[in-house]
Amino acid sequence: MSENPTSDALPEYAERVLDVAELIPPGRVMTYGDIAEWLGDGGPRQVGRAMALYGSAVPWWRVVRSDGTLLPGHELRALNHYRAENTPLREAPASADGHVPRLDMRRARWDGVPGAAADAGADAGADGRAGGPGADGGGGAHT
Repeated sequence: MSENPTSDALPEYAERVLDVAELIPPGRVMTYGDIAEWLGDGGPRQVGRAMALYGSAVPWWRVVRSDGTLLPGHELRALNHYRAENTPLREAPASADGHVPRLDMRRARWDGVPGAAADAGADAGADGRAGGPGADGGGGAHT
């Protein structure tokens, strides 16, 4: 990540996580587990730790929990980004006064295939993804 002036100080795994986060198109999201699967390394907790420690310089709001809840403590900042990017949301019901919406994971989840952002889940299967994060066979080779 040559754009990041602190990249020399980043652990290699964190740099790989941030590289994937930067690939996620506006209006789309990947879960922590999706990124780990796409990298073929680690798990959701390792991705979450890398994002928590180093993710402020990348579009952190595009890396989310699998249930679509917004990141605690950052809900309003994330919500502003989601609305600006037209990320699919499931609005809270009127009876749920004060509750923030959730991400519509079926429509917002990105499968990791560059150029597939325009699909916005139109061809998604039951799990909300057209393929898995590694469906393009890309594994961890990202240049």
